[in-house]
This record gives sequence, structure tokens and C-alpha cells, in this order.
Amino acid sequence: MFLHLFTFFADACNANATFFGIPAWYKYLINADRMRTNTDAVSGIVSCDLHEGFKWADGDLVLVGMGILDIALRVAALVAVGFVIYGGISYVTSEGQPDSTKNAQTTIINALIGLIIAILATAIVSFIGNRLG
Repeated sequence: MFLHLFTFFADACNANATFFGIPAWYKYLINADRMRTNTDAVSGIVSCDLHEGFKWADGDLVLVGMGILDIALRVAALVAVGFVIYGGISYVTSEGQPDSTKNAQTTIINALIGLIIAILATAIVSFIGNRLG
């Protein structure tokens, strides 16, 4: 019963499955030609297998690199959101002091610029990874 909860929340062969918006490192490696699903008759757990075992193709290393870069950019976006929140709290607690207010505004502006860059870079990496994979 407990193991079925894991299969309910995560699809083993789904390349689009995420954990808090962060994709799996193998996101661009999975396609219908290379994967098959197996269901254990006793436990009902779904597992993912590669046809004829795993064999590295020519572009697979690049696709793994794209997946890792995608993860790093999404983590950078989450960090930028954290800095926006931190800057907002600093702004509220600055109590009208000009230096503290200016530092908080600078933090918010820089975090928003970083967030925009991270979102655009993630979109570009996802586009290229989906075209290559």
C-alpha cells in the first residue's frame, strides 16, 4: 500500500514529471522509441526500462548536460524569487532609513533582473533540448 503512494505521485517513465518545478536530469533522453514500462504483478509498481539495455548514443551526453543546465537555471530562478522576498522584507523593515531603503530596492531590482534572465535561459535550454532530444 505504501509503495503505491510513490507510483501515484510519480510516473517512472514520464519525462515531464517534476519535483517542485525541477525536472529530472534525464528529461531529454526519454522518448517512446527507447523506453518501455513494466508493472510488477505482486506490488503493482511501475518501472521504466530501456529497450535492449542502456546504450549511449552520439548526442546523449549533450542531452544530459542540457538537463543538468535546465535544473541549475530553475534553481537559480528559485533563488532569485527568494531574494525578491528578502528584499521585500528588508524594504518593509527599513523604517524609512534612506540607506536601508535604497539597499532593499537595489536587491529587489537585481533579483528581478536575475529572475528574468533565468526564466529566459530556461526557456532557451528547454527549446533546444526538446529539439535535440
